[in-house]
Amino acid sequence: MTLRLEIEGPVAHLLIDRADQRNAFNMAMWQSMPALLEQTARNSDLRLLVVRAAQPNAAFCAGADIKEMLAHKDDTSWRAANQAAINRAQYELTRHPLPTLAIIEGDCIGGGCGLALACDLRVATSVKARFGITPAKLGLVYPLHDVKLLTDLVGPGQAKRLLYTGMLIHAVEAQQIGLIEEITEKPQGLIDELLAASPHSIREMKRFVRRVLDGQSEDDPQTLDIFAQAFEGPDFAEGSAAFVEKRKPRF
Repeated sequence: MTLRLEIEGPVAHLLIDRADQRNAFNMAMWQSMPALLEQTARNSDLRLLVVRAAQPNAAFCAGADIKEMLAHKDDTSWRAANQAAINRAQYELTRHPLPTLAIIEGDCIGGGCGLALACDLRVATSVKARFGITPAKLGLVYPLHDVKLLTDLVGPGQAKRLLYTGMLIHAVEAQQIGLIEEITEKPQGLIDELLAASPHSIREMKRFVRRVLDGQSEDDPQTLDIFAQAFEGPDFAEGSAAFVEKRKPRF
């Protein structure tokens, strides 16, 4: 399978396994993603979703399968189905209830960059990893949803520079402009930190961040209730006990 799940304890790995095509996404892969995401969302034992290439040192994702697109460029029905599949997969990944982490070892370009943008956090494992959004070099247009994700991360100026030029940048510059959060050969350290934190806190704060990015700037009765109810939850009981006892919490 070119897109598949592997479960390791509390971590689900969404693996892109098409290295011979630089992990380019075809329509079948976009269409299969929502079911895989739903499967992980239903699993109460999971704490984190990692998106990465299945093969070590491979491209994260070189974008859409251009050969497939060219083969169907005159088929309006296929193009509409492909667009719908991309939009749905990106929307579902962006709003997945678990924290999501993209681990990027190689090229992360076009639709592949969109996948990384849809994750909560992005880590490059090499300074040689390259990032770019290249529709302007093909006469195409990047999806509005993904343009918003990009603009939210890097601001309108850097977003325009990347979109208008289709330029490729390396990991160091990507970190400097806020496209990725970290460069590390050992992303397990960040995974361990995420797993050590309260899953309730992460889940609700992820929802709060999404509300902010979608335009909300003031509390409403629901957000006030979520804040208040946390003091009565088991995670606060454990976290506060660990603080008093000067030990690490066990969530």
